[in-house]
Amino acid sequence: SSPLRRLSLYDAACQIAQEIAEKIQERNRYQRNGESSAKLNVIIRSSLQSLREKIDQLKDLLLRAVSTRQITQLEGDRRQNLVDDLLTRQKQLQASYKNEGTEPDVIRSSLMTGGVKRGVTNPWLMEESEETRGLGFDDLRQQQRRIIEEQDAGLDALSSIISRQKQMGQEIGNELDEQNEIIDDLTNLVENTDDKLRNQTRHVKMVDKKSTSCG
Repeated sequence: SSPLRRLSLYDAACQIAQEIAEKIQERNRYQRNGESSAKLNVIIRSSLQSLREKIDQLKDLLLRAVSTRQITQLEGDRRQNLVDDLLTRQKQLQASYKNEGTEPDVIRSSLMTGGVKRGVTNPWLMEESEETRGLGFDDLRQQQRRIIEEQDAGLDALSSIISRQKQMGQEIGNELDEQNEIIDDLTNLVENTDDKLRNQTRHVKMVDKKSTSCG
C-alpha cells in the first residue's frame, strides 16, 4: 500500500489502456483490409482483463489507505476520481472492442492526453503536503480551526487598517474643506482690496482734475 506501489499500478493501468486503444485501432484496420484479426482479439481481451484487475487493485489500495488514515478524506476523494476515470476508460475500450461505443482513435487521443507521456506529471504522484500527511481527522480539524483563527486575525488587522485609512481620508477631506474656505476668504479680501484701490484711484484723479481747473 506504499505510494510507490500505487504510482506504479496507476502508470501500468494507463499504459495498458493506451496499448488496448492502439490494438483496437490496428484490429479494425485488419478487418477493413479483410485480414485475420483473431490474434489481436485475443491480445485485446487479455489486456482488458489485466486493466480491470489493476483498477480493482487500485480501488482496494485506496480504500485501505483511507480507512487506515494514511491519507486524508480529501486526498482520498481526489484519487478516487482518478480511479473512476480509469474505470470509465476501461468501459469505453470494452465497448469499442465490441464495436458498441466510441471510435478507437477518439479513445486513443483521450488516453494519450490523460495517460503516461514523457514530460507530463502523473496526477497520482501528487501527494499530500508535509503539513497534513499522517494527521488524523481530529488533528486536521484542529489545524483547520487554527488556520481559520489566523485568517480571522488577519481579517481583523486588515479591517483596522481600512478603518484607519478611512479616518485619514475623512481628515484629509476636512482639511481640504478648511483650506478651500481660507482660499475663498483670501479671494474676497483681494476683491475688496481691489475695489478700494479702484475707488482711491478715481478719487485721486478727481482731486487732480479739480486742482488743475483751479490753477
